[in-house]
Amino acid sequence: MNRYLGIAARGLAMGAADIVPGVSGGTIAFITGIYEELLETLSNLNLSTVKCLFSEGLVATWKKMNANFLLALFAGVLVSIFSLAKAIEYFLEFHPHLLWSFFFGLVGASIIYVGKQVEKWNAMNVIALIIGSAVAFYLTMLSPGSNVGDWWYILICGAIAICAMILPGISGSFILLLLGAYPTVIAAVSDREFGTLGIFATGCIIGLLAFSKFLNWMFKNHKDITIAVLTGFLIGSMNKLWPWKENITLLHTHSDGREDWLQSNVLPGAFAGEPQILFAALLAIVGFALIFLMERFASKA
Repeated sequence: MNRYLGIAARGLAMGAADIVPGVSGGTIAFITGIYEELLETLSNLNLSTVKCLFSEGLVATWKKMNANFLLALFAGVLVSIFSLAKAIEYFLEFHPHLLWSFFFGLVGASIIYVGKQVEKWNAMNVIALIIGSAVAFYLTMLSPGSNVGDWWYILICGAIAICAMILPGISGSFILLLLGAYPTVIAAVSDREFGTLGIFATGCIIGLLAFSKFLNWMFKNHKDITIAVLTGFLIGSMNKLWPWKENITLLHTHSDGREDWLQSNVLPGAFAGEPQILFAALLAIVGFALIFLMERFASKA
């Protein structure tokens, strides 16, 4: 019971990480020591699990799935996500530059932490870092599409985001942000829109079943290159997380009145509202320190 309570606590931390576009839930799993078990467990969920259910029964299948581990972990994740959704939605609407400041610090610290996991920085790993940075920077320049509320788009976003959520270094919420679906999903969680959440969850399941084995293989066989790409992705993503922005062009108005704008980064002095530079810097420092405090706590534990 103590083990599963500890796993549920890690799930709470992972859920908090996954709901904000700053740090990956996979990073939390990585630094708290359950990442390899998580990846191995997910990669074992396949057709053989269904065959085991019919040939060996429910108890054997439950053990084969490592279901106690998954149940405790995802219970913690879901509790955290539904608890934090309202607060995130509020800051996105009324104080976005302060929220982005906090995320900016989180990602900055994650770059250092994830980059340290590369055992040897050779030419190949540096090239992987540059490619990851360039791809991420290009993605941050894309405009959200007008189809972000369509069911098929939410399904695809779920499949892509869940793969990012289980990788150390890439935030699934940040992927949703790049795809333009983050406000839609956060609003669905906050308002308990179970239809949208069901479509998103279906996409997540499809993504896990389709990519978990590949992710597991990449991490085990090409760990340094994989982590170098992830580190580069974080570096390139900093462009999207710059706190002070200005609206340029209205892209789409949702049925509930929410608006998607094409934005560009500006200096604090050119920000339309009160830049709150000191408060923003403080939040960035708090976000930066939080990652290293978690790493130290996990190391001692």
